[in-house]
Amino acid sequence: MKIGFYTSTFNDRPLEEVVDFGASAGFDAIEIDVGHIKTPDRVADAVALARHRGLFVSSITYFGNQLDADRDKRRELRARTAEFAQAIGETGVPIFVIFPGRDDSANDEANYDDFADFANGLIAETRSSGLTFAIENWPGPKDNFIGTTPKGWQELFARIPDRRFGLEFDPSHFIRIGVDPYRAMEAVKDRIAILHAKDTAIDKEALQAIGYHGRGWWQYKLPGLGLLDWPRFLSQARGHGFDGTLSIEHEDAAYGWPGKDLHARKEGERLGLDFLKSVLNGL
Repeated sequence: MKIGFYTSTFNDRPLEEVVDFGASAGFDAIEIDVGHIKTPDRVADAVALARHRGLFVSSITYFGNQLDADRDKRRELRARTAEFAQAIGETGVPIFVIFPGRDDSANDEANYDDFADFANGLIAETRSSGLTFAIENWPGPKDNFIGTTPKGWQELFARIPDRRFGLEFDPSHFIRIGVDPYRAMEAVKDRIAILHAKDTAIDKEALQAIGYHGRGWWQYKLPGLGLLDWPRFLSQARGHGFDGTLSIEHEDAAYGWPGKDLHARKEGERLGLDFLKSVLNGL
């Protein structure tokens, strides 16, 4: 497996600086957020920059609600997504990560049908490049995005059978919503395109005091600083034949996130890299 990181942690810094940091810190790969690219015509230059520094570009990620209830915003986002898909495919980057979102004005079936139609269209339009599309299982700001739970995956995969549609599997989200990440992986082992390396810690006393609907009882953490059993998790992934990229998504407030002390953010990335290396070396 390659170990990389997601550039969103450094969206306040120019991509050149972020790439230089990744190379000097000893990362194998980088997951570039569209915030560091801005427009489709700049994809090739961004990818070339990373490759020039010896980094494998594992994926490019574009945040947005592809089911936005505002139809004009939805059309605009989807048109730009399609443009990015074409540009990414031309560079040979293997994975484009997007977010399904949800239209709160429509029922579940309509949401799944609509997003599946869009995804199937993207797959058809990029057949020549073979680009893989993946969705991250972040449940969104209202914890209601479609396709972010085991049941939701069943709904999507039934509608999108092509294996060029898969998952950016992030165990941290499952820990906080009560889904067993190991069982979840077992059910979709052949659909995982990339792994997000992020952990979650739970303060049991805070949870007891305020309950699930309160705030502050859970926190995203760097790999190894939360509840996930990383040797078990990575051994399971390797056992299923996963040999892709572990992409650290640093959202640990103890290490400068979001957008605070730059030195602390970099130190967090290095700690995550060292931890993951040690786990992989021990498998």
